Amino acid sequence: DGLKPVHRRILYAMHDLGLSPSKPYKKCARVVGEVLGKYHPHGDTAVYDALVRLAQDFSMRHTLVSGHGNFGSLDDDPAAAMRYTECRLASLATDALLADLGEGVVDVTPTFDASQDEPTVLPARIP
Repeated sequence: DGLKPVHRRILYAMHDLGLSPSKPYKKCARVVGEVLGKYHPHGDTAVYDALVRLAQDFSMRHTLVSGHGNFGSLDDDPAAAMRYTECRLASLATDALLADLGEGVVDVTPTFDASQDEPTVLPARIP
């Protein structure tokens, strides 16, 4: 899939939360908490910065997260705090990266505390 582990974990957590493109936006703080608690215990700033990047159309050719609120600008304006921004998955993420999850297409590995499993890669339909 070509994603870094933090990006993969964000998308997987959002998929688990049911944040599809047709659902309402949810606070980014909720998503960051989910990622920290279940998959990536490395600090909220690192996770939020990675989530913001996935929503910035000037950072990604095709955004994987649909953001609502201030997600920064090309002029180095920072994104608003996670308690003020909202997000959900973009159509591309659900159609091209997450559509085949749960079909046994990719290997899974235990999370850091072995309480759950997470995919080692996402079943990407695009290169």
